[in-house]
Amino acid sequence: MVDPFFRSPTASAPTRAMTFDQGLRAHMVRVFNYMGGGLAITGLIAFLVASTPIGAAIFGNKVLGLVAMFAPLAFIFFMNFKLTNASAKTAQTMFWVFCSLMGLSMSTIFMVFTAESITRVFFITAATFSAMALWGYTTKKDLTSMGAFLMMGVLGLFIAMLVNLFMQSSMMQWIVSVAGVAIFTGLTAYDTQNIKQNYQESWGHETNNKLAVIGALSLYMNFINAFQFLLSLMGDRR
Repeated sequence: MVDPFFRSPTASAPTRAMTFDQGLRAHMVRVFNYMGGGLAITGLIAFLVASTPIGAAIFGNKVLGLVAMFAPLAFIFFMNFKLTNASAKTAQTMFWVFCSLMGLSMSTIFMVFTAESITRVFFITAATFSAMALWGYTTKKDLTSMGAFLMMGVLGLFIAMLVNLFMQSSMMQWIVSVAGVAIFTGLTAYDTQNIKQNYQESWGHETNNKLAVIGALSLYMNFINAFQFLLSLMGDRR
């Protein structure tokens, strides 16, 4: 429901500003709560699959392993197609399903890397992510041009990863990992500012709930990608 002070022509400017700021803070908390919940689901499922016979059964079968690995990619395309016309509740459901599929796909990291290095890299990623998100939220600088540059970087990163599938170059892999960490860390600041700018209290509860899910998805993807690239750089293999 829209706050009456925001719409009332008789409300003072400071009152309207205070009401907007309170709504914006609540919106950002909702975004990060969704994102944190998504990361928790992903981590829990990844750990459970890797530490039970389920992981061996899935990834011991070549076909099932490929399905598990690429299911999140297929589902994210489905989400992008459906989110435009989806309700807030449907968007939330799709977000939780996607995070669950990511957990299934990422369970292999527990089979490849030691638990200590996974934990260490997670906290490094979390600290870096938090700093960049805070900067993106508080900076007065328009990050639009930086975001456009970084999105071009994502495309270049994808092409480099495809090329390295054939080259199998350790140096290329190192460069891709370093670039991936830098790109998705930068995108964290850009997306945080974008979420803040897209918030409109007058749009109402339903629309802002949906915006919160979309914003959480973008930040979640930045965190997951930065974490995986950083893990390939700093992770200790079993």
